[in-house]
Amino acid sequence: MKMETMIHGFIPALLLAGWVMTAHCVGAESGGVPRQNVLLAATPRTVADFDAGWLFSKSDPASAAGHGFDDTAWRRVDVPHDWSIGEKFDPSLASCTGFLPGGIAWYRKHFSVADAARGKRVHLEFDGIYQNSRVWLNGFYIGGRPNGYSSFEVDLTPYLKFGGQDNIVSVRVDHSRFADSRWYTGSGIYRHTRLRITDARRIAPWGVFVTTPDVSAERASVRVETTVLNGTTEAAGWSLTTEILDPDGRIAGTVATDQRTDAGAESRTVQLAEVSRPRFWSPDEPRLYTARSRLRIGSALVDESVTTFGIRTLRFDPDKGMFLNGKPIKIKGVCVHHDAGCLGAAVPDGVLARRLRILKEIGANAIRTSHNPPAPELLECCDRIGLMVKDEAFDEFHPSKNKWIAGWNSGTPARSGYAEDFAEWSVRDAADMVRRDRNHPSVIMWSIGNEIDYANDPFSHPVLGGDYRPDHPRAEEMVKLARPLIAAVKAADPTRPVTMALANVPMSDAVGLGELLDVVGYNYQEARYDADHARFPKRFLFGSETSHRHADWLAARDRDFVGGQFLWTGVDYLGEAGRFPTHGSRAGLLDMCGFKKPLAWFRQSLWSNRPMVYLAVSRGGGGGSGRGWRMPRESWNWPEGSRLTVQAYSNCPEVRLTLNGRDLGTRKARDAAEGTLVWEVPFEAGTLKATGLGGGGKPSEFTLETAGPPARVELHADPADQAGNVRHIGFRVADARGVRVPDAGNLVKFSIAGPAVLLGLENGDLNTPDTYQTESRKVLQGRGLAIVKLTGQPGEVTLTATADGLESASLTIPTAN
Repeated sequence: MKMETMIHGFIPALLLAGWVMTAHCVGAESGGVPRQNVLLAATPRTVADFDAGWLFSKSDPASAAGHGFDDTAWRRVDVPHDWSIGEKFDPSLASCTGFLPGGIAWYRKHFSVADAARGKRVHLEFDGIYQNSRVWLNGFYIGGRPNGYSSFEVDLTPYLKFGGQDNIVSVRVDHSRFADSRWYTGSGIYRHTRLRITDARRIAPWGVFVTTPDVSAERASVRVETTVLNGTTEAAGWSLTTEILDPDGRIAGTVATDQRTDAGAESRTVQLAEVSRPRFWSPDEPRLYTARSRLRIGSALVDESVTTFGIRTLRFDPDKGMFLNGKPIKIKGVCVHHDAGCLGAAVPDGVLARRLRILKEIGANAIRTSHNPPAPELLECCDRIGLMVKDEAFDEFHPSKNKWIAGWNSGTPARSGYAEDFAEWSVRDAADMVRRDRNHPSVIMWSIGNEIDYANDPFSHPVLGGDYRPDHPRAEEMVKLARPLIAAVKAADPTRPVTMALANVPMSDAVGLGELLDVVGYNYQEARYDADHARFPKRFLFGSETSHRHADWLAARDRDFVGGQFLWTGVDYLGEAGRFPTHGSRAGLLDMCGFKKPLAWFRQSLWSNRPMVYLAVSRGGGGGSGRGWRMPRESWNWPEGSRLTVQAYSNCPEVRLTLNGRDLGTRKARDAAEGTLVWEVPFEAGTLKATGLGGGGKPSEFTLETAGPPARVELHADPADQAGNVRHIGFRVADARGVRVPDAGNLVKFSIAGPAVLLGLENGDLNTPDTYQTESRKVLQGRGLAIVKLTGQPGEVTLTATADGLESASLTIPTAN
C-alpha cells in the first residue's frame, strides 16, 4: 500500500487525477526578488510545487523572520538544497559526518495567493529539513520540527495575505552542532516542498489508510479508513465516495458513505469494497491499485484525493520464513543511507531511481532505510519497480550514542544528537513516519531502532561479562523507551510487524527487549541463528545487517527459518569515516557514482537468476567474495611478468576462460571456493574473456582488454534516463581504440550550454577531499559521472568534456521526454 498522492505524490500522478499544478511564475519584483504566484486549480484541492525560487543565506540575522527584512542580496536557490555539500572538507571537523560543516542558515520565499483562496485552508508541506527548523509567515511563528528526517506541515491560513499581496515564509535551520550523527546528514531544506490549498472541510493529511484484510485469488476485500476534518464553526453532513481503480485504471469497485462531523472536529469512516480476481503486488510484478476519494457536501465536491496501494499478503513463519502472497521469499536486501555523494542529501528523484534500479538488477529485492525515515519518493520508486522496504525510524534513543570526531572508534566522541529530542518527540516522529508511509505496498515492516543495544553505547548489562560498565545506563531502560514507540506504531498500522536491528542479542534478551518485537533483526550475529531458533521457537529472525561474506549469505539461504539478509551497504556513503582525508565509507556494492564494484558483480552471481559472468583480477590474491583478500580490479593492465589471480563470478554451471583466444580451462560451479572460480594466470597483454556455459540460450560473456595510453575523453548517456529532468552522463578516459584506461587519473573539465545545469561531478573517490563545487573532476579508474538537470525550457543541451593532451568529447542531451 502507498501513501496519499495528494500529499506526497509526483506531479504526473496529480495530473492524472485532474489536478492542476500551479505555474511557478517566479518572476522578479522590485529588487529582483523572485516571487511565486499561486493560482487555484479547477478542482477543489490545489497542490503547488513550492521548490523553486527560495532565497538563502548562511548567516543568522536577528530580524530575518520579519516581513520587512531586506533579502535582496541573498542567494537564490531551488530546494531540495543541502548547503553542507557545497563547503570544503576540513580535518578540524568530525569524521562521523564526513568532515563537512553544519551551521545556521535561513531560507526565505516570496509568494502570492489568488484572492479566490480566501476562506480556504492553506498549508505548507516539508518532506524534511535538517534540522531544528523553525518557520514563520509574514513575521509570525507557525511551527517547526527538531527531527531532520520527519515530514511535517505548517498552517499558513491565519497570517496569509491574498489578492497579489506579497507573502514571505522564512525558515531558520540550526545544524550548528554538526557532529550529531554517525553518518553524513546534510543541512537545509534538503527534500521537496509543496503548498496545499483545500476547503475547510477536507480529508486530513495522511488521512486515507487502505488495507486488504481478506485476500484470495478470487477476491480481495479493500478496507479504506478516511479521516475527515471540519474546520468550520458549524456541523456538517457529508458524503464520501471511494472508487477502487485497477492497475489499468478501470473501476474495480465503488463504495459511498454518509456521515456528519461536528464543528471543529474530525471523524473517521471505514468503507469496504470488494475487488474480483485481484492482481497482486510483488517484486516480480509490482502491480498498483488506486483509491480515489471524493468528499461532497450536498451536491458540491469539496475535496478529492488519490491514494495508491497494492494488494498483497505477508506472513512471517518462525520455522519456514517469510511468505509473500502465499509463496516463500527470501529477503535479498541492502541497507542504504540517504546521501548521493557530490549531491549530498539533496538527492533528485531521478538519482534515487537510478540507484534503486541498479540494485534491483544485481538481484536485490529489499531496501533498509538506514537509519531514518526516507524521502517519500524513494518509497514511491520501490512501489513501482518492486523492492520491499524495511522502514526505519531511529538510530538512537536516549542517552546519545558516540559520534566519532577523529576517525571511527578513535579519540573522544561527541554526544549530541536526536537523543536530546527523543523524550518529547520520538512517539510523534515514529507515528508520523508510519502514517505517512503505511499505504506503500513496498513497506513490509517498521523498525523503531538500529543497534540501540550496542554494548556500552550507551546501555550496559552484567550479561556482557568483563565488558560490563556499571556506570552506564542500564539495559532495562531500552525496554521502557521501546514500549511507547511500539504502541504508537501499532496504533497507526496494526497490519505490519514491528522490529529492531539488534547488535547484541544476549543483552537485549536479558532484559526482554526481543520479546516485545514481532520479528527480530540480528546485526552480524549469524552464529546465533541455530541456538536462538531452538531457544525461541516462536521468534521470526532475519539478518537486519550483515557483511558481504559468502558465508553470511549461506547462513540465511540454507536455513528456512531465517528470513534473509540486509547487506551493509548497497551504496558507498559520506560520513562514518576513518581518519582524514577519508570522508566516507566504501562498504557499498555500488560506488558513489552508482557504478558496480566487483563486489556487486559477485553478489549478482548469488542473487540474480539472469545468466551472467564477470571477471576481476588481483596480484598476490584477491577476493570479491568477502574473504579478506585484497579487492580485485576490473582491469587487464598489469606489469609484464605479473602472476595474477583471475576470478570469475557467475551463476552459470560452467565458465571457460581464454586469453588471446587460447583456452585456459573450464571451471564448473561446484569448483567454486566461497562462490568464486579462480585461475592463476601470468600476465600477457591482449584480451581476457570469460564465457558462461550451460545455462541455456546464448552464452554469457565478459571481456577485459589491455588498454593503451590515454587518447580521448568519452561521454555516454545512461539509456535508462527516459523521464524526469535528471540525466546521468558517464565520462571516461579511453585509448585510441575506445578501451577504458583503468589506471587513468586525468583531470576532466566540463562546460554545458543550453537549458540545463551541471548538478555535480562524481568519481567515487572517498580519499581525496576535493570540494564538490567545481566544474572539473579527475577520473578514478578511468571513469566518473556527470549529473545534469534540465530546466524544462526549450532548446538543445550540449555537454562538453576536455582534458589536457586528450581528444575532447561533446554530447547532445535531448530535452524532450
